Amino acid sequence: MNRPRLPQLRGLRTRLVVAFALVAALTAATTGALSFREARTGILQQSQDTVIRQLRTQVNQFAPQLAFPPSEADLEQFAADLARSESSGTWRVQATYGELSATSVPGDPFAELSPAVREAVDSRLATVFQRVTRGDRTSLVVGMSVTYAEAPQEGSYDSGVQVFLTVPQTAERAYVDALVSAVERATVVALVLAVLLALLAARGVLRPVRALRSATRSIAEGRLDTRLTVHGSDELADLSHTFNETAAALEESVAELRGMEARARRFAADVSHELRTPLAAMSAVTDVLDEDAVRLDPDTATAVRLISAETVKLARLVDDLMEISRFDAGAATLHLDDIDLAESLRRTLAARAWTDVVDTDLPPPGTLRGRVDPRRLDVVVANLVGNALRHGARPVVLRLYGDGERTAVIEVLDSGPGIPEHVLPHVFERFYKSDAARTRTEGSGLGLAITAENVRVHGGTVHAANRPGAGAAFTVRLPLPGPEETRP
Repeated sequence: MNRPRLPQLRGLRTRLVVAFALVAALTAATTGALSFREARTGILQQSQDTVIRQLRTQVNQFAPQLAFPPSEADLEQFAADLARSESSGTWRVQATYGELSATSVPGDPFAELSPAVREAVDSRLATVFQRVTRGDRTSLVVGMSVTYAEAPQEGSYDSGVQVFLTVPQTAERAYVDALVSAVERATVVALVLAVLLALLAARGVLRPVRALRSATRSIAEGRLDTRLTVHGSDELADLSHTFNETAAALEESVAELRGMEARARRFAADVSHELRTPLAAMSAVTDVLDEDAVRLDPDTATAVRLISAETVKLARLVDDLMEISRFDAGAATLHLDDIDLAESLRRTLAARAWTDVVDTDLPPPGTLRGRVDPRRLDVVVANLVGNALRHGARPVVLRLYGDGERTAVIEVLDSGPGIPEHVLPHVFERFYKSDAARTRTEGSGLGLAITAENVRVHGGTVHAANRPGAGAAFTVRLPLPGPEETRP
């Protein structure tokens, strides 16, 4: 039986590739995120330190020139000097003293400066900074107080002048964007490499798996001498070694079972053959005794008739055993002939005097022909009708019809109690008895088994079922030859 193939997305190769790709993607994303964070922090920290250091240096340079207390014009000049000290011209400076305020660019609202930065500068002498994003622009805002030393090594005091600086971080943003692009490119490269490595790994893993699958299929097809070549010492090598041990044990067990089966078949055939000669002599003697039974006393006549009946049954059993032995040995041959199937069935009933006890539903002569073995067809019909007469109830119906152009159907229907459901799967088994306590039957117990074998060698099928009303139904389907196969 061929098992349906699983979808490709559930294959081991795909799962390995997906697993490698996911691990690589996760690793690349994690590494890229950490690297990006550290690099971004480093870029911004360096930019911030540079700006703060330059601002402090310029404040120290220009603060001594600032008059104290300063006027608004002094603050404006101070802010302009600080802004011009940066060569790129990107600084915007605001200087305050109390209520006075001036910017390096007249009328600059200095909107980036937040109250939090002002409060931080008011509360302590340390330099404070903040990154501010407005729209798609990011700026660094730095604030500090201008202090004067009182005396050497005696600390400093706040002059009250505060300086605020705004620097656009366009370059830093460009560096970060370039870093993001680099991380994305590295992730793509990592994924491609991961897929390639996964394909190589999958190829190495799947090669022994495919070999194991092929060997298993070979074992299932009957080639029990199939073995795997073991490479290495990993888990797959252990699996291959275990498979070889299992296959060897299976081959040994099957060989032993086949030998036992062959001996049993040969024994049954030999016994049946040896019994035929004495049974022939016994049958001749019982025939003579049957003729003289009317002149014997009643008890002796009854015994003679019993022996005669049992001899007939034993002879029939031996004949059936011989027939089964030929099937088992593959020696059963077909002697095919193109015959009228309906006429063959009528001859079967007439030969056994069943014409008056079996109802028939047969097509007109010559309308349904088949290329079959007449003797074996006779055995099939006789066994099925005889089984219906013995175990079913009248009326028994024999029906023949064509199913399409290439199949003939023979049905034997009875009106008995039917076949128990647990018995149906076993009716064609040899010597099967539905009642374990019933050790003796009128038949040999091989009739239906022989019927099934005769149908099988014709390439047909036989099926047993219960009718919807009452009774059993046995259905035989035989293939019919095509026009080119029909004998003229």
